[in-house]
Amino acid sequence: MAAAAAGIEAPALGSGIGYRPQFRADLFENRARVDFLEIIADHYFDAPAEKLKELDLLRAHFPLVAHGLDLSIGSAEGIDPAYLDKFAQLVARIDPPWWSEHLCFTRAGGIDIGHLAALPYKQEAIDVVARNVETVRRRIKAPLVLENITTVVSVPGGEMDEPEFLTRTLDATGCGWLCDVANLYTNAVNHGVDLDASFERWPWHRLVQIHYAGGRWSGGVLIDSHDSATSEAVWALYDRIVARAPVKGVILERDERLPPFAELLDELARARATLTERGRWR
Repeated sequence: MAAAAAGIEAPALGSGIGYRPQFRADLFENRARVDFLEIIADHYFDAPAEKLKELDLLRAHFPLVAHGLDLSIGSAEGIDPAYLDKFAQLVARIDPPWWSEHLCFTRAGGIDIGHLAALPYKQEAIDVVARNVETVRRRIKAPLVLENITTVVSVPGGEMDEPEFLTRTLDATGCGWLCDVANLYTNAVNHGVDLDASFERWPWHRLVQIHYAGGRWSGGVLIDSHDSATSEAVWALYDRIVARAPVKGVILERDERLPPFAELLDELARARATLTERGRWR
């Protein structure tokens, strides 16, 4: 297995941001204030030469990790070999210390369903993910970390709750955890989960990376929209997690309504200050 009980062996990368081309110029003007970047892997599959030049430029100036959208690690029909080949080529090109995907499925019956769909919290689903991870490992040797997603509804027929399902899945696969703090908080709010009561039941021994982001309310539901500043409630949960587990890197996600880059840098600095205070970063 790529991971031991204490988690994946990986370097500490610090406080970074999910790369978006809209702020490329600002990013390079502020290189010293951004420790690493997370790229969306799918944006570089079958990419034109100009896009690959951008990727090589980023790699020359920042440590990179890759984040996938459509591996569909929970698909009962298995992994799409063509998609996996593209991901393997990208990982070989950038040589990241780890790469990540969502713990979900995005394809079923050969159909792309167009969103991140939650798995049932059942042993059968854990077995499927474990088989698919073994398929992936035959092509990609870099450690894989899996991200918890938001869920609009709870999938019926579950045999366990999310902390147990995630823990058992990561232990069965040897994968690390990409803890999306905003997703944890969003699900807790929308489904009435007491995070204080369940906090110690999450797989902190597997934690490798953190995502954090801001969301918005719509029709009485909290949406993980990545279009606003991180809320104080998410920051409080972030601080508690960093104090609890030796995270290797944290990434700010912002996709819509991009503010002045200085505001994003302020969030990175706040995240980094907590890492430094807790001895997770220099």
